[in-house]
Amino acid sequence: MKALVNGSVWTGGNPGVRSEAIGISGERIVAVGTSADVVEGMGPGVEVMDLEKRFVSAGFQDAHVHPADGGMQRMQCDLSGCTSAKEALAAIAAYVAGHPEVEFVQGGGWLYPWFEGGNPEAHALDAVTGGVPTYLTVADGHSGWANQAALRLAGIQSSTPDPSDGRIVRNEDGSPQGTLHEGAMALVERIVPSPSPDELREGLLAGQSALFEVGVTSWQDAWVNAEIHELYRSLAISGELRASVRGALWWDRERGLEQLDDLIELSREGHERYDPRTIKLMLDGVCENHTAAMLDPYTDRAGRPTDNSGLDFIDPQDLPAIVTAIDAAGLQCHFHALGDRAVRNALDAIEAARYANGPTDLRHHIAHLQVVHPDDVSRFGSLGVTANLQPLWACADEAVTELTLPFLQEPQRIHQYPFAALARRTNIAMGSDWPVSSPDVMAQVAVAATRAVSEETLEEAFLPDQKLDYATSLKAFTSGSAYVNHLDHETGVIAPGFRADLVILDQDPFGLAWTGGIAVDMTLVGGEIVHHRDLATN
Repeated sequence: MKALVNGSVWTGGNPGVRSEAIGISGERIVAVGTSADVVEGMGPGVEVMDLEKRFVSAGFQDAHVHPADGGMQRMQCDLSGCTSAKEALAAIAAYVAGHPEVEFVQGGGWLYPWFEGGNPEAHALDAVTGGVPTYLTVADGHSGWANQAALRLAGIQSSTPDPSDGRIVRNEDGSPQGTLHEGAMALVERIVPSPSPDELREGLLAGQSALFEVGVTSWQDAWVNAEIHELYRSLAISGELRASVRGALWWDRERGLEQLDDLIELSREGHERYDPRTIKLMLDGVCENHTAAMLDPYTDRAGRPTDNSGLDFIDPQDLPAIVTAIDAAGLQCHFHALGDRAVRNALDAIEAARYANGPTDLRHHIAHLQVVHPDDVSRFGSLGVTANLQPLWACADEAVTELTLPFLQEPQRIHQYPFAALARRTNIAMGSDWPVSSPDVMAQVAVAATRAVSEETLEEAFLPDQKLDYATSLKAFTSGSAYVNHLDHETGVIAPGFRADLVILDQDPFGLAWTGGIAVDMTLVGGEIVHHRDLATN
């Protein structure tokens, strides 16, 4: 038994009301109150941990994350620490020089704003890779950057047609320039070596460790294929999976309803720590490469409407039947939808499912929600749909100012990331989408509450009427995400009977102007320490 005493314990309600101590027996919280009362109630032999007045919250939950990808990227050519094309190219050159045994360089983490038009060129990669085939994905995973050696291996040339769900960026003579968007990425990815089972296992465990470092104790994996599914099951059975995971099984947009039976079978192969009863449906792309599905067309730089309104990865005519069938099977839907047309298509499909099947407690949710038409905001609440928000994106960074705002029509510009409007109407959950963005929860809370890029730019808030307060943001990362993960019966708040999944911070976030510098001192899962900052840095 343990007693965590002398702390500032936020149980998940009013931020002004705090407890001092938590009593833990086994994996469960058995007492919350004053230090004296908890220690006395636990009886003799209790192990006492002095929190030294530090802030304690229920463990954070990431409602949309890719831990295996994040862990694997750390093991490959990782550009996530770079801030420019120059730094990225230097990092690639250093990786190639330091890994002469690698026959095909893989990795990612570059950003669109580093390159003109958001499209890096093959010849820049050629200059630093020495002819080694190289393929690097953008941070958001919706575009790839290949050198000439990789393009040749993939057979991509001037005569190669664009796939229906993607685009090959081309030079003036029609030859491939080096960037591939959306479905065109598959042209190279089919020849990229797959990680071995051991590498994938190492990657997922590295991802788990990285999430523990930022206080995340549960998550929803937003892209689970059959291989990742089996890996989660294996790690859960062996006890190496310490977190609680909701797995979103991938809906193959190249197939139809015939795949549902297979997914239903996979969904039944869960474990106490791993629940795969969610289906991931990707409806569109992203605004930066003009593939997010919009109600109004994108414009050119002069503000003139183009003939491009983005891509529908699943035919909107088919989507209601698909969602109705998934709903009838008792599975949760997790939608990727950035553009306002994609958001509306998702809501229409959920509405059709509700009409056909009646109300359920499946807790369907829509992630990303970059542009939401005002007419659709209220539908989230009436349909019982959770808004799954990625807060680090809701600021005026270069991805917004250089690659998005200039190409959206006026109404859509002010309908971006309507966090406050959604929070007034429905449950909100939050997720990082790591490795697309940092998994640092307190950095995400900082942006959600300020709509600013950094502490130095607090006066330059992006659509400031959509700010959230710290309590709302922290609840989204605890009880809000626990709800969408179907874990709210035992996690998300600090209360007797709930699991002792806890995070201890070095500062109290309430009252600070910016929470981005707060560090996680300790993370506990089921009462056991899985991350200790002092031990990790010594």
